[in-house]
Amino acid sequence: MFRKSIKASIIIIYLVIIAGAVVRMTGSGMGCPDWPKCFGYYIPPTEESQLEWAPDHEYFKGQVIIVDESLKIAKEAFTSSDNFEQTHWNNYDKHDYAEFNAAHTWIEYLNRLLGALSGIAILIMTISSFGQWKKNKKLTLLSILCLVLLLFQAWLGATVVYSVLSPVRITIHMLVALLLVALLIYILKLSSEENTSLKSTFTFRNLLVFATILSLIQVTMGTQVRQFVDEQVDLVGYSNKSEWLENPTLVFYAHRSFSILVLLVNLGIWWLNKKRSLGFQLTNWMMFILIIEILTGIAMFYLDFPFLTQPLHLVFAALLFGIQFYILMQSFEAKLISKT
Repeated sequence: MFRKSIKASIIIIYLVIIAGAVVRMTGSGMGCPDWPKCFGYYIPPTEESQLEWAPDHEYFKGQVIIVDESLKIAKEAFTSSDNFEQTHWNNYDKHDYAEFNAAHTWIEYLNRLLGALSGIAILIMTISSFGQWKKNKKLTLLSILCLVLLLFQAWLGATVVYSVLSPVRITIHMLVALLLVALLIYILKLSSEENTSLKSTFTFRNLLVFATILSLIQVTMGTQVRQFVDEQVDLVGYSNKSEWLENPTLVFYAHRSFSILVLLVNLGIWWLNKKRSLGFQLTNWMMFILIIEILTGIAMFYLDFPFLTQPLHLVFAALLFGIQFYILMQSFEAKLISKT
C-alpha cells in the first residue's frame, strides 16, 4: 500500500506539472482570480452572465461578481433588490484583475483539481507511512516532510494568483514541484528492498550530480524565457508567433547555449555507463527524453512554436530531472568499482 501510494503521488505530481504547462501555454493562469475557490464557486461558472449583477437574484456568501471591471464578494447570503447596493459587497483586495474567459477558467480549475488530488495522494502516503515506523522511521519523517512541502506548494500557488502571475513566484512554484518529485523518488528508493547488481564509479556519480543541477538551472532559465514570450504575446499578439523571439533577451541565449553543456554531460553519463558496463538501463531513457527536449526547443525557435511544443518542452524537462535523480539514487546503492 505504501509503495503504491508513493508511485501514485509521483504520477499525479507529474500530471500537475503537465496541467501547469498547459495553463502557461494557453495563458489561463488568472482563469480563477481567487483561491482556493474559483469566482467564489467550488465548481466554476461557464457563462459570463453568472458573474454579472442581476436584480431579484439570490446570492450566497462569498460569491464573486464583476462590477465596473472590478471583483465584488458577497458579505452574506441575500436576495438583491432592483438596484445594486454596495453594502452587501466587499471589494476584492488581493489584486485588480477582473476578467472572465470560460476556457481559461476551466483549464485553471482542472489544474487546481489535480493539485487537490495530489494532496489526497500524498496524505494517503503519509498516513500509510506510519506502518513503516518500526521498520524505518526515516520513511515516515520524509513522508511528513513531503506533506508539509505540498502545503507550502499550495500556498505558493495562491501567492502566484494574488501577484497576478509574478515571474519569480512562478519559477519558485515550478522548482518546488521538482523538489517534491525528488523527495518522492527518494522515499520510493528508500522503501525498496531490491538487491542491486549495478556498479558505479565516482566519475559516473559526480556527473549525475552535475547533470541534475544543470537540469534545475535550465528549468529556472526556461521559466524566465517563457515569461519573456508571454510578454511578447501581449505586445504583438498570439497570431504573430514569428515575432515572439525576434529580439530575445540574454537569458534566452544563455538557456540555448547551456543546452549544449547539458547534452555533453548527459552523453558522458550514457557513454561511461556503456563503456564500463555499469548496468544503468535508464540512461537510455534519459538520452531519449533529452533528445525530445532539445527537438521541442529547436522547433519552438525555428518553426515558430508548433502546437504543444511549449508544454512538451517543460514536461520533458521535468521528466529528465526525475529520471536523472532516480539514476543518481541508484548510483549511491551500486557497488563502487573505481574511484575515477
